[in-house]
Amino acid sequence: MRRSGRNSLLALGDKYRIYILLVVVFTFMSLFAPKFFALQNMTSVLNAIAMNATVAIGFTVVMICGQLDLSIGSVITFAGVLTMGLQPVLGFAGAIAVAVLGGAFVGLVNGLLVAKAKINSFIVTLGTMTLLQGSIYQFSGGNSISVSTDQAFAISDFLGKSLVPLVTPRVLIAILLVAMVELFMRRTRSGRNFFLVGGNRSTAWLAGINTDRFLIAAFVLSGVTAAIGGIVSVLVSTAATLNLGENSLMYVISATIIGGTAMSGGKGGVLRSVVAILSLEMLYTGIILFGLGNEVKIFFAGIILAYVVLYEAYAVYRHEKTLGQRPELMKELAARTAATRDRKAGRP
Repeated sequence: MRRSGRNSLLALGDKYRIYILLVVVFTFMSLFAPKFFALQNMTSVLNAIAMNATVAIGFTVVMICGQLDLSIGSVITFAGVLTMGLQPVLGFAGAIAVAVLGGAFVGLVNGLLVAKAKINSFIVTLGTMTLLQGSIYQFSGGNSISVSTDQAFAISDFLGKSLVPLVTPRVLIAILLVAMVELFMRRTRSGRNFFLVGGNRSTAWLAGINTDRFLIAAFVLSGVTAAIGGIVSVLVSTAATLNLGENSLMYVISATIIGGTAMSGGKGGVLRSVVAILSLEMLYTGIILFGLGNEVKIFFAGIILAYVVLYEAYAVYRHEKTLGQRPELMKELAARTAATRDRKAGRP
């Protein structure tokens, strides 16, 4: 009974671990980090996560399907460069539309190669990432692209202005996208099918699910959300730099795993990934406020990621060890074993 209660407590802690991490980091930094709880600082934290939170939406869905999308960082930069580069010709509306379509096209190519050509997603998206990097340099001439017009500055000011305390339009866009996809994944049959595809693709196919279609849709969504993240970012800064999405790939991968999405697929959640991004950003901000260097930030991020990866490995081992066991039969077997041992020892 005691062991059962302990296991239930561990299972509960595992289920809500990312929310526990958020509360712990927020509480610690609020109590000890200088000016952490200030309104301006908290607004800056939310603004800082807006791009990666948006990008993590599609990436998490891809990982739920048991795949990887290494091209998200390049798609961010690609979409940003297209937006700023095409603005003088197409205007902001036309340039944004082309950039979103560009991200969707990249995702479509990735999805078709993975689902139809049966090529490993790691190889496919690594190749796509390299091709996009070359395309970015060709299109931009190897230079950052900026737009210095009254309209560009007006859009930048609007996206950075608080609508209500803590929430700017760029943050609101991320919140709405996260809420829409999270509800779709949890509340609709099509959304739940992504989990089935990632959990066991063969079983999903036998259940009548078009697994190829869901894989392709996941990669298209990843391309679109990465593009939106890049677009909003360049609209805020009025410039597209060639290293815009450089750090996003490892950041988003780390946060998605820390948030509880299994690399093997079938488990995870968009909201959990975004909460993990928020937790990491709060941790990084607190480290900066303490006056510590970037190496300390990397060290703490590595410790958290290492812990989660090791815990996931242990959880998989424990699951495989008990796979197929029926608790009531295990209890009966233990009772019979104890009775046999008592008889051999001569106890009544």
